[in-house]
Amino acid sequence: MNEFKKLVFSGVQPTGNLHLGNYLGAIRKFVALQDGNDCIYCVVDMHALTAQLVHEDMPNQIRSIAAAFIAAGIDPKKHIVFNQSAVPQHAELAWIFNCVARIGWMNRMTQFKDKAGKDREQASLGLYAYPSLMAADILVYRGTHVPVGDDQKQHLELARDIAMKFNLDYAEHIRKAGYGVDITVGKEPVHAYFPMVEPMIDGPAPRVMSLRDGTKKMSKSDPSDLSRINLMDDEDAISKKIRKAKTDPDGLPSELDGLQGRPEADNLVGIYAALADTSKAEVLAEFGGQQFSVFKPALIDLSVKVLSPITAEMRRLMADTSHIDAILRDGGERARARAEVTMKEVRDIVGFLY
Repeated sequence: MNEFKKLVFSGVQPTGNLHLGNYLGAIRKFVALQDGNDCIYCVVDMHALTAQLVHEDMPNQIRSIAAAFIAAGIDPKKHIVFNQSAVPQHAELAWIFNCVARIGWMNRMTQFKDKAGKDREQASLGLYAYPSLMAADILVYRGTHVPVGDDQKQHLELARDIAMKFNLDYAEHIRKAGYGVDITVGKEPVHAYFPMVEPMIDGPAPRVMSLRDGTKKMSKSDPSDLSRINLMDDEDAISKKIRKAKTDPDGLPSELDGLQGRPEADNLVGIYAALADTSKAEVLAEFGGQQFSVFKPALIDLSVKVLSPITAEMRRLMADTSHIDAILRDGGERARARAEVTMKEVRDIVGFLY
């Protein structure tokens, strides 16, 4: 091998209902990336334990994420769709990476600080160390590219740091075993076993905010179901939520500057633009000067048009889960085969007998 083959990896946690923000910010991009790329899409069920240890119905949460992938247009035959726990090599590599990563690196992870809150002593070790597992998720396939949002850029940097330290610490072992690729990092030549993962940022990602508070991201964990449009919502639910979405007394401006200081108006215009695959400026050119009583029905119609086919297919797949289970089994087998190639070489590099 004289270069790393391009491979796209990404995953979604099976916690709570997938919503419009998940679709516009991630899943729709996954679908687009299929063209011209080798893609692996994972339901990261092991990561779900860091958010909530005991889940009442983890199997169906896993299935619902896979159903959303398939319903949105991901092809599980050309690419791989599987759940993380079906491939034990993720956890095996994560342990090696736990030994490679430094405590100081983990201490800088802002998401741990945010999620652990003030009582960090009561946070789980899994929550603290999960960026190491995230690095293993990508690198067990020697993934080269990951579509990321702003909240995951720091974790991708950590994955690069872990990969680089492994490459440098085991440089002689890698070369002696006949593995690795000659790359340049900065100006330094490195004989690398793991690639330096690159983020895939295709233009500004739509930042979908709560329908009840335009200053907060749309979230699965928000106690108010009115704050989000779930991918399984029917037409009536979508209509109700958009009609009840918080706005302000003023009409829509004709220019982008007019959205400043109006987070709810900005959010609804942004959602329309993302669903229509256009720009906020073009939305305002069409609806500027009109009241929300005119704009909201148009947003409802557009939302239903885009989401209804996905919702219908998700409902069909979840009504009889045998098809989804078969996809996950097949994906798991193919993912394990790829991951085991990496782990055999990593065990050899590290010096394990097997």
